[in-house]
Amino acid sequence: MEKTMGTIISPSILSADFANLERDIKRVEESGADWLHIDVMDGHFVPNITIGAPVVKSIKRVSSVPLDVHLMIENPEKYLQAFKDAGADIITFHYEAVSDVPLVINLIKAFGMMAGLSIKPKTPAKEIFKFLPLLDLVLIMTVEPGFGGQEFMHECALKISEIKQNATENLIIQVDGGINNITSKICVSLGANSLVAGNYIYGHSDIAQAIRSLK
Repeated sequence: MEKTMGTIISPSILSADFANLERDIKRVEESGADWLHIDVMDGHFVPNITIGAPVVKSIKRVSSVPLDVHLMIENPEKYLQAFKDAGADIITFHYEAVSDVPLVINLIKAFGMMAGLSIKPKTPAKEIFKFLPLLDLVLIMTVEPGFGGQEFMHECALKISEIKQNATENLIIQVDGGINNITSKICVSLGANSLVAGNYIYGHSDIAQAIRSLK
């Protein structure tokens, strides 16, 4: 899959209407979304449960953009085959959830998907510097993972520039949590080139305008 130039906007379907999910997917795609961000939570790694591979498979049938799947789960390596088969294009897992980071990265790539690594707000950026050459994407959480609609944690945004300074040229630096037309500017100025937004996009009266303001 080719990487999109410019700021990659990946709307989070966590804020969509799940009773009208196909409609809400089409709305963001037609409004300029580059990817579709899908949060998978297991109720163990984070205190919430969302969706799994069967729903991703259904989304794949109605979506025309890459599926950016964020695994907030324990033992992510056990589920890579299922998400590959479901149609995931990008798999991001948590540094805090595994004991062998390179193993999981290599498994994701072996399945032909882009590999991303995410860190929680309390995890220092330096913890993952050594893995950056192996990765396609780093996801910096600017809220505690688990629920949408939280307030942007400004201190976490400083990790963006730390990652940027130690990253390879093609690394995608993605930020998720409290992203809107103001916090997006902070993130991009620090070096982010991909933004995940849920409430700001789906709660906006003009979704296309919301996406344009992030770009």
